[in-house]
Parts: sequence; C-alpha cells; structure tokens
Amino acid sequence: MMNYRARYINVNINEQDHTKQRDNDSSEDSGDIFKAVTLSNKRTSQSDRIHPMDVQMAVFHCADGFLKQLMVTKLSQCQYALPLLVPDPFTQQIEFPLWTFRQINKSWKKNSNDKIISQTQSIYKAETPMVFFFRFGCVSSSKSQLMNSLINEKHNTFFHRNCPGSSRTRVLMDGVVEIAWFCPSGKNTDKFTDCVAFCNLHGDAGDHEKQILQILTEKASVNVVLLPRLDRNDRSAGIIQNLYMDKKRKPLICLFTEDESTVTEMKKWKFKIGLKDRNQSDVSEELRRVINDCLQESSSTFRLEDVSKPSDIRVDEKDDDECRRGREAAQQMMKKLLENKDLTEIKESFLPCQGKLWRQWCQKNKELHRPQGDETEIDISRKRTEMKNIRQQQHECDVSEFMKLFINTMNSNTANKMFFVKWLRIILDEHTSADLSALHHKYNKKWSKIIKLKENHDDPEQFKAEQTELETISEDLQDASFGLEHIMREIGQIYESCSSVKKNKKDLQFDFSSLPSLAAEMMISGFPLELMDGDAAHVPVIWISAVLDQLIQKLGDKKVFVVSVLGIQSSGKSTMLNAMFGLQFAVSAGRCTRGAFMQLVKVSDEMKTQMNFDYILVVDTEGLRALELAGRSTRHHDNELATFVVGLGNLTLINIFGENPSEMQDILQIVVQAFMRMKKVKLHPSCVFVHQNVSDITAEEKNMEAKRLLQKTLDEMTKLAAKEEDCDAECFSNIIRFDVQNDVKYFAHLWEGSPPMAPPNPNYCENIQELKKTIMSHALNSQGMRLTHLKVRIKDLWEALLKERFVFSFRNSLEISAYRKLETEYSKWSWSLRSAMMETENKLHNKIENEAIHEIKETDLQRELKKTSEEVEKSMSEFFEKDKDKDIMIQWKTSFEIKIKELQENIVRETKRKLNEILQQRDLKKKIDAQRTNHENTLFEKSKELALKLKDKANNEETLKEEFDLFWEKSVKKIISDTPPIKDINIMKEVRKLLSDTHGSVSVDHRRESRDIFTVPNYSDYVKIKKSSGFTGALTNVIRSTQKTLGCILYKEDEAQIRALVKDVAQHTDKIIQSFNISKMGYNISCIQQLIGYIKKRVMQHEEGSVQYVFKKEFSMDLVYSICKKADKTITDQHRLFREANDPVIYVEKKREEYYSIFKKYLNGAASAAIFGEIICQKLKKPIEQSVYKKTARELTAEMRSNCESMNGNRSKLEKHILKTLAEEEDFDKYMHYIKTPRDHFKGFIRDEVSQYITDKFSVSVLLKMKENIKLLQQKIMTAAHESTEHVKENRGDAGLWMKSFTQHLSDELIFSEKDLSGVKRDDVDDFNLLEDVIRQELSAIMSDISSKFKTETFDKKLDSKFRPDELLIDHLCQCCWVQCPFCAAICTNTIENHDGDHSVPFHRVDGIKGWHYIDSKNLSSDICTYLVTSDKTFKSKDERFPYKEYRKAGGVYADWSITPDCSELPYWKWFVCRFQKDLEEHYEQPFDESRAIPDEWRKLTNQDAIKSLDQYI
Repeated sequence: MMNYRARYINVNINEQDHTKQRDNDSSEDSGDIFKAVTLSNKRTSQSDRIHPMDVQMAVFHCADGFLKQLMVTKLSQCQYALPLLVPDPFTQQIEFPLWTFRQINKSWKKNSNDKIISQTQSIYKAETPMVFFFRFGCVSSSKSQLMNSLINEKHNTFFHRNCPGSSRTRVLMDGVVEIAWFCPSGKNTDKFTDCVAFCNLHGDAGDHEKQILQILTEKASVNVVLLPRLDRNDRSAGIIQNLYMDKKRKPLICLFTEDESTVTEMKKWKFKIGLKDRNQSDVSEELRRVINDCLQESSSTFRLEDVSKPSDIRVDEKDDDECRRGREAAQQMMKKLLENKDLTEIKESFLPCQGKLWRQWCQKNKELHRPQGDETEIDISRKRTEMKNIRQQQHECDVSEFMKLFINTMNSNTANKMFFVKWLRIILDEHTSADLSALHHKYNKKWSKIIKLKENHDDPEQFKAEQTELETISEDLQDASFGLEHIMREIGQIYESCSSVKKNKKDLQFDFSSLPSLAAEMMISGFPLELMDGDAAHVPVIWISAVLDQLIQKLGDKKVFVVSVLGIQSSGKSTMLNAMFGLQFAVSAGRCTRGAFMQLVKVSDEMKTQMNFDYILVVDTEGLRALELAGRSTRHHDNELATFVVGLGNLTLINIFGENPSEMQDILQIVVQAFMRMKKVKLHPSCVFVHQNVSDITAEEKNMEAKRLLQKTLDEMTKLAAKEEDCDAECFSNIIRFDVQNDVKYFAHLWEGSPPMAPPNPNYCENIQELKKTIMSHALNSQGMRLTHLKVRIKDLWEALLKERFVFSFRNSLEISAYRKLETEYSKWSWSLRSAMMETENKLHNKIENEAIHEIKETDLQRELKKTSEEVEKSMSEFFEKDKDKDIMIQWKTSFEIKIKELQENIVRETKRKLNEILQQRDLKKKIDAQRTNHENTLFEKSKELALKLKDKANNEETLKEEFDLFWEKSVKKIISDTPPIKDINIMKEVRKLLSDTHGSVSVDHRRESRDIFTVPNYSDYVKIKKSSGFTGALTNVIRSTQKTLGCILYKEDEAQIRALVKDVAQHTDKIIQSFNISKMGYNISCIQQLIGYIKKRVMQHEEGSVQYVFKKEFSMDLVYSICKKADKTITDQHRLFREANDPVIYVEKKREEYYSIFKKYLNGAASAAIFGEIICQKLKKPIEQSVYKKTARELTAEMRSNCESMNGNRSKLEKHILKTLAEEEDFDKYMHYIKTPRDHFKGFIRDEVSQYITDKFSVSVLLKMKENIKLLQQKIMTAAHESTEHVKENRGDAGLWMKSFTQHLSDELIFSEKDLSGVKRDDVDDFNLLEDVIRQELSAIMSDISSKFKTETFDKKLDSKFRPDELLIDHLCQCCWVQCPFCAAICTNTIENHDGDHSVPFHRVDGIKGWHYIDSKNLSSDICTYLVTSDKTFKSKDERFPYKEYRKAGGVYADWSITPDCSELPYWKWFVCRFQKDLEEHYEQPFDESRAIPDEWRKLTNQDAIKSLDQYI
C-alpha cells in the first residue's frame, strides 16, 4: 500500500493514563477556570507526542538492507523526501544509504526549443542541479515548509513543524539530510524547467558542520541558508563568510527571518531575502525566480553516487559485506555480458536456448497439436522428430560464462544470493534502459505514422513499407529487452532440453535436475516466475511442473488461492497487484508485462485461520489488445490468454481502464467467452470487475447506473459468446455466479494531481483495501487448490489451448486422477461387501443343505451384512472428508453412495437368488441324496449282521476277508440292479444331433465345417440384407447389391452390433450353465435344449430390431456350436464330479475299506458307541474336506487381493498387467483374443494368474492356510461333541438327542445333518464319553488322511466351482464397463457397469488394429483416434461420411464416447503394429497403406519400450 497519509498518524506516550486523568478531573467540582487551564496545558504538552519522523527513522535504523530499500522506494512513490545522510544515533557516524536509492526511477519532460524531451532515469545516476537548504540557530519560519512551496505546494514533500502529528521535540532527525527531486512535466506551468534535486539539512547547521562544509555545500549548485540575522560574533559567521567569498562563485541565497526586505543581490550570485511579515507566496515566488536564474548560469551538477566519495562517510553498500559481495558477483557477470557486444546481439550470444530454437520448437508444437488437412501419422512423426532435433540443438548450445556464473552463485550457500539478484536486476536495467527507451520512442513514432496512413488511406505501398519497418523495430525491442526473467527463461530451456535428451550438458558443472530448485528458492524469496513466455506465447510446461515439484518439496503440498488479472495494456494491472500485495511485477511503460508471471504471497498465521490457505498465488498477465512486439496482436491470442488465466484463477480480476464503452465492450466479450468455456469444462472460477480511473467514484446514482450498464453489456456479450461457443446462455449470471452490487469496484485516479510530482491518491489506496477485502471474502468461499493440483491445472489448460478447440480438447487431469482414486476405493468397498456376503452365503448354504433352514429372506441377508455395510459407510465418509482431493471428489459423493447402496442391494438380491436355487435343487436332489444315504446305511446294517453271523470265525482273517468280499459283491450288484450307473457324456455329439434335427436344410459341408464364431474376421457370410421398399429403398438395394458384389455387405456399425450380440449371448449362456449346477444335479440333454432355445430367442430379437439384415441359419448353428464347444469342458468336468459323488459303482467302491473296518470292529466286539463314533467320522470326512477347501479359497482370494500385484487394484491395473504379459509372450493369437473378446481374455488371465499363484505359493501360503483351517475345524467338531455329551447328560437324553445337538452345533460350518445317519440304528449307544473319545481318536486319523492329500495338482480339482478363487476374482474385477471404442476397440476404463456419462479411455490405439481402413485405398489405417478427432479427415458410417471432429453426429455407439484430442499416445500400440504388421495384414487380408505407411519412429520402439510405457502412462 502507498497511502502517504500514514505519516500523519498520531502516536502518544502514556495516552491511556492521560485519558484516565482527564476522566477523573472531569468529575471534580472546580470553579477556578485559571487553574483548570493551567493544569490542562501541562497535561497536553507536545513533549508527550512522538514525532512522526522519529517513528520513520527508528524503523529505518532497525531495518535490514532490503527493508530500508523498500521503505525508501515507497517514500519516493509517495513523493516524500528521502534520507540522504543519516547520523548513527549512538556514534554520530554519518551513513550514506546509497543502496536504498538503487530501485528508484524518476521520469520527467522538459521543453527544449518547443520540443518535448522525455527522460526516465535511475535516480542514483541522474545528473541534476542540486539546491541545498540549511539553517543556523532557531528561526521562526519553517525551512521545510518553504521548500515544499517550491517543489509542490499541494503536498508536504518535506515534513515540517505545521504538519499533522508534528511535535516540538524530536530525537532522531537532527543532522539528517533529506533529498527530493522536482520533476517537470514539460508544461509552461512548471516551476523549474529541468529536474532539480533539493537537499534539506534538519537541525542547526552549526552542530553539523561536516555535512555542510565537506559534502553538500561543495556539491550544491545553489546554497540556501536560513538564519535570524547576520552577526559577526555568531559561530555561523565564518561559514557564511566563506560561502559568500567562494572562489567558484557558487550562488548563495541568505534568508533572514528577522528581515523584511525583498530580494537583494549583494554581489554577483549572492542574494538576501527577508522573511519577516512577508506573504509566504511572494517569498516562494521570489526564491523560485532567484534559484532559476542561478541554475541557468550554473553548470555544476550533482550525482548521488558522488556523495560516497568522502572517506569518512560510511556507505552502506561498501560496509555491508553481503551487499558488496553480491554487487561484485553481479558486476563480474555483467563484465562477461558486455564484452564487445551490441545490446541487440547479447541475448543471441548469451541466451541461445530461448531464442530462435525455442520459438521454432513452440511453433512445431502448435502445429503438432493443430493438424492441417489430410496429415498422416508420418507427418506427425516427422514433426516430433523435428522437435527432438531442435531440443538436441538446444542441448548442444554452449552454456555461456554469464549463465554459469549466475547458476553457480545461486547454487552456492552464501548469504549474498538475494543481494546478488537485486544487484543483477539493477545493473541490467541500468545498461538496457537507455536503449529500450530510445527504441520505444522510435516504435511509438513509427506506430503513430502508420495510424495516420491508415486513417487517410494513403499510398498502400508506403503503408506496407512502414509496417515492415515497425516489425523490424519490434524485433530490435524484443532482442534488446534483457532482464532477470530472460535469465530464468534460459535456465528453463536448459532444463527442458536436458530433460528431452535425458542427459546433462557437457559444460554444466552440476546436474540439470538442480535447476528447478534454484527457481523454487527464488519464488519462495518473493521473485515472480514466468508462467507463459511472452515472446514465444508458450507455456514451458516441463519447466513449470519441475519448479512446482520443487516448491512442493520445499514447502509441502500447500493450499493456494489463485488470483489472476485481465485487462487491456497499460491499464494499471501490475500497479494494482503490487499495491495490494507488495509484489515486484514490472510496471514502467518501458517494461510492460509480456506473457504471464506468477508470484507467491504468504498468508499470515492470523489470516490462515480464517481463510484455510497457506499462500495466495498472484498471476499477472500482458495486456489484452496489446501492441505485440512482433506484430502478432490477434483476437485469437487474447482469447487464448484470457482462457488460460481465467481457468487458472480461483478469482479473476477484470481490470477496465477509463470509461470508453468500445474498449470495455471488446475486453468484456473476450472475458465472457473465457468464463463460458470454464462452465462447459466444469471449472468454476469467480470474478470481480475493477473499473479504474473513474472520475467521480463517490456519486452513488452514477455508480448504480454504471453497474446497470455493465450488467446489460455483460448479458449482451454472453449472447454473442454463446453463439460462438455453441452454448445456451441468455445472461452473464447463467455462466458464472456474479453479484453486480458486490463484484464491481470503482477505483479513483491513481495519482492525486498530475504526474510526475503527484503522490498516489489516498482514495486509490482505500479502493485497493476494499478490493482486498472482497478478494478475502471470495477466498473464504473457495476451496482453492493444492500446489500439486495447480501443476496439473496448468498442464491441462495449456494442452487444451494448444489444440485450439478448448472445450472439446480440455482434459481435467485432476478430476480424472481423483476419479481413478475413487474407483480404486470403490473397488475396496465393494470387495468388503462381497467378501462379507461370501461368508454369509457359505454359512447359509451349509444350513440349507443340512435342512436347518427352509426359506431365505432379504431382511436376514441385510441384517448379516449390516456391520460390514456400516464399516463401508464410515470408510466412505472418512475418505470424502479427509482425502486431499476431497474438494474435487465431493461432486461424486452422492452418486457413489447410491452406487454402493445399489451394489449392496444387488449382492443381497444375487445371494438370495443363489441360495433359493440351492433350496430348490436341495428338494430336487433329495431323492438322489436319500438313495445314496439308503445304500450306505443298508450296507452298514448288512455288514453288521454279517459280523454277528461270523463272530465265531473272528480269528481267521483270510476266511473273514473272503466272506466280506462275497457279501460286498452281492450287495453292490443289488444296488446296481436297483440304480443303473451314470454314463459318461459327449456334449458335442448331442449338440450336433440337436442342430441336425432343427437345421436339416443346412448343407452337410457347413455342418462339418462349423467355424468358431468368436474369431471370424467379419460376419458378412452370415447375413442377408433386408429388402427395402420405395425409391430410397430401391436405391439402398442397388448400393447393397454393389457392396455384395465387392464382397462387403456389412457396415462397421453392423459388424460391431453382431459382435456385441455374440459376446452378450456368450456371457449370458455362461450364467445359465452355472445355474444348472450340474455337479450337484447331474447333466440332462434339456440343458443343451435350454441353451439352444435361449440363443435362438436372442437371434430373433436382434433381427426384429432396427437392423438392415437377417441372419442365415448358419449363424445360429455356428453360434450354438461355438458356445457349446466353449462350455464343453465346464459341463463335462461338472458331470464328472456329479458321477463320482452319485454313481453307485464309484461311490460305493470308495466306501469298501471303511465298511470292512467297521465290519471287523463288530467281529471283535467293539461297543456300539465306538462303532457309531467311527461311522460319524467317516460321514464327516467329505464335509470337512469341502469346508476346508471353500474357506481356503475365500482366504486365498482375499490374500491375492492384497498381495498379488495384478489383482490388488481395479480393472485398469489388471489390464496393465495383461498388456505386459502379452508383450512378453508376443503371441498374436492371444493379442487378437484380447482385442476381440476382452472380457473372456481377462477371465482367462485371472484364471492363469490364480493357478500360477497357487503353484508358486502352495507350500508357503496355501498349504499353511489349509492346515490352519483343518485344525480350527477339528477344534470346532470336538467342541460340538463335548457340548453335545454334556447336553445329553444334563437332559438324560439318548443318542438321538446327542446327534441332534451335535449337527446343530456344526450346521454353520459343515454340510452334515441327522439325515446322513438316518438308516443307522443307534438304540444301543449309551456311553457318550466313549463316543466323544472315539470321535477324537478317529477324527485325528481322518484329518491326517485329508491333510496328506493336500497337493498342488489336486487342489484345483477339489475346489467347488462356485467358490474358486479365480471365479470370485472374476466376479469382482469383471463387474465393470466392457464397451469398446468404435474406432480402435480400446475398452472403456470405467470400473462401474452401466455407469453415468460417456465412455472414455486415457489412451487410444492405432485404429488399424480393429481393421479400420482408408475409404479410398481399402488399406489398413495407421491413425490414432486422439489425433483423428483434431484432423479434417472423415469416416464412413452407413453410407454417410462424418468428420472425425464431429464423430458424435454419427450417432449410435459413436455418440456415447468422449474422445479427447491428445498427442501423448501410448507407445505400446505403435510397437504392437510394427511387431505384428504382417500378422495384422494376414488377419484382415488387407495391407497397411504404403503412401501413408507406419512412421519410422514407430519401428525404433522395442519390446522393453512398450512395457516401460505402460508403467509411465497407466
């Protein structure tokens, strides 16, 4: 802030005490006015007030070099006098603070021979006359007030005794010499015709002779002394006499406060003027006239730097070691810079990376992103190669000694770095300002001439020649501009070139990766960083990203509120930002902002608690409608810049200068269009309009009318912009939240009066403060962004702007990244729910099989899932509240809560369906189970009878064995005669028979040559075109007939529809086959009949839809055949399991040894309880085995979700591993399987991964889990046995009660119930302790037996088909979107099936992979979707051509995809095309186009490059 009124704030000592005393006194009942007046005078003495100049000097003495410089710079801007010579308050050593003047520039105009000459100079090197004022003794008139009347009557340049807040006593000002300059405006009213310095010694000159005699009187052009009178006995007499008799005839003016005379010339150039009882104005006029006369005759000039010459004066620059070393380093750099070099050649020599090469690279990059006409991938590849070559050339450029010195100094740990940078700025400005000023003058003169020629419509040839000259001057201006920003730009280009070629420059003494750290340090120290290169109109994204990364590393990922500014050139944007935030953006006319700069402003701890931000990031921009240095001022450039800064800012300040409606209209249309683009890409910045330089900001009615007109103009501009952006918007408030009452600010004139002598307007400062409050209120309601988000936002905005069609091209990477993170979390939440329900499903499955429950209710399942559901809800809530991207993800919170709720409902519904199926199948297979149980129990009873019969032969083992075998053979024969054995099945034989019966008319050849419908290249042979009616129909028929003759009767869309049908039918038939539950229910030919019926129904439904074809019978045949062939192994394997479990020949034979063991125990007289216990254990063997395998499968699934790299994420991560595996194997057939049927390939990959994981981890994980599970199960069984024994004892029950209790205890864990022992007599079982002991003993043996069979090769076979780890993972990972891009077949990456919004994929493929070909040549295409949608090419859809740019207009599948232009295609698919070019050509029976062949750059990619790119991009 620069409010000069701040100097007048009163500061009193013990102000509170005096207030109290006055309050107390006021209550006294005193009637003596004389006493009261006396007391009052004492209490309000000026001695209690601190002098404002003491406050200023106290701060000055306590400040470091940088703060002193800032103070003096601000004082100068406020048109106040500056400390020139300052005595140390303790030692009285005089200091000359030369460093504090280094940033001050003064501008003035002088009239010479009726010609106005403008000058802008750094004040420390300006040579001007100097008038020195001093006084002797106490004088009645104010010297400082008199000086003010000479310089600026309306402003107190020098503080004097009559200024507000002044006091009689002062402590720190005596002996201080202040200096101020009068700068003329080139008008007749100027008091002096040239720039004049005025020095003012405070205090009695008699006490400060060193300042007078040794320094200032010698250097002054005119000396002016104030004294009461002249007396030979005064101590000042000698000094006055010396000045009077000065041999150099230096003018002397004596002002006598006790003399009434007017101007009197005592001798040549020696004057006296009386002040007593004189009019102040008259005195000032006389004095000004005399000084002017003296200055015209005097040739002596004053230079600030000369003040430092006396050796006994302390000069801050010399005495401060850090400042001195910083200057020496900067001078050493400048010495290298200025060695025999013309200013316009310096940049080319010392900063080679940012000149021609950088501009060429920028141009190529824009061309790459904005393809013209019929460009091919070869053209794109060529551009990329050219860009790489330019980067290589940049890399080969030598790093100049100048740059090495800068980088070395900045990388050193010395404390003088900031002084070094400041000095470098100062010296660079010093050496370039004169040339720049001359060039600007030349440019403006030429521009004015061109404007006149244009207005007068003069000779066009001359107009053209003048324009050419103007452009030449522009280039000179561009070359001559040399500042710190150019040095940093060069460092940025050194970094980008090294990053591109991935190696250090040969002459760099340090690693290039340290350069961003240097820039980050400078940003932290308060220097602005160039965000957009103004000369190349380009954002160096790599460099900016690297700097922000370093910033994050140094500060942490801080939260920032971004304020950007837009306005026309020279409208005071930078001045406003500097005043508001104390920044350092360039503001002089010769140094207008080019491009965009950003600067960090730290938020105080106090403000941080209110705003929740760590920093404000301020973005300053070049002016809209600027006179571009290279003559490139275009509306497109303005739109680009406006879109960039509006998109970047959380708040954009729209700066409007003056009240010109046409200028306002131009900028508003650009701004409105930028905000409209933000709305369309779902960015939500806010804006404040700042109307600067308004003549009367206090008139309320006028302001209200102005706001009304602004609102009207904004609404009109909105309608115009809506047409350009193809958007529905009627008023400005439709596109952005805007309050015309609070978001429009009117600013007073910057200067209070006419420059160059006018101070800043205090009202302007108040306006700045109001605006600052408004910004803070916007910040309170904004989420801001993290530095990581800022980095991504910059990249996204620039990438989209490069492609011209901003809305179409913009990719919000932050949203994409946040959404992917959310999808990953969703995968975890959904797995938690699925995992919990799997446990419930298993428990209820056991109960159903045990006939413990007979009905499944959704409410029961929901209750079982409640705990997990609450945990997931809590996890979701914490994630949305605490994640660093919560502000972005809040938009999806509701939809994901709904999705989780729907998922939960679906899981419950699906589980209920499965369990109800088990219930139904349980009832259906009751007969089978009862028959098997009956057989087993009959054998048990008969073997018991045989044992009793042969009890007397118990000692003859051989006889017993023979008798038992004979009994066994007879019994088995009886069982087989009652129950015929289950035969093996031949699925494909039955399929062929059924197809033959239903499609008898199809040729024998086709039946014999049925094709795999999943791998056919096209479906043209399977269809017939429907006949159309009418003229249009007839024309269509002709076209189709022609296509048929050419061997192609299906459109791409038709092919895609049929392929989708085939995939969908295959997926549904898989589910139907699973529902048959063949392993439990057995196989029946009705299964195949049901499949065929379903397939036929789907085919008919498809034909009845809006398609132009019907299927031949061969299609249905091949579809049935292919699906059944695919399902053959599954059905056969399940039937084998059913046969093993239910074929009496097989399952009875398996029981032979068990029954022989029981038979022998009966012979040996074993107790009934012991035999019953053994039978129970034998019956438990299979359920135990099933339970262990099921539980292990679930645990293994959970382990793979955590530990297996390919399975521990979402579908996108799984796809990356699939692509890596495909690249490693290089099997074309597998690739085509993945491309054509991705879902099937994913399933196959998951199965392979699970199988491999089990093989690799069997001994260290799987086996341990199985042993742990069998141990836990053994404990549960023994606990159940013990508790059942106790229960029987307590209730004096029998074996039936024991059995009931035992099975109930285990009903959750095992499929084991009383019915399993329904035929076994247990009336004589009465020793339950013995029963428990036998079970313990036998169970250990059974457990050992089961454990001994835990092997890798048998594990897979023993798993239940529904509870296999691979099937569980397939169910979890494949419940997502499988829609493929209509051009390149890339799979939509959304992990939610039937998701909202468009399908999308981060990286598309070469569309020739899917078989796309060029319309004209029929050769395979080598284009990529993300390039095609930016090109002018067209594609054909159902006999109609559509531009790729408007692909959605083709409707159908095209309308549902969002394909964003992107030049960063995945190298993986380029490698694939090159590696399998011949295979692709053979597969599609079409070659790749020779004229538009695969670029050579692609052929350089290796297998490792392809695999590496997956990690880099996905």
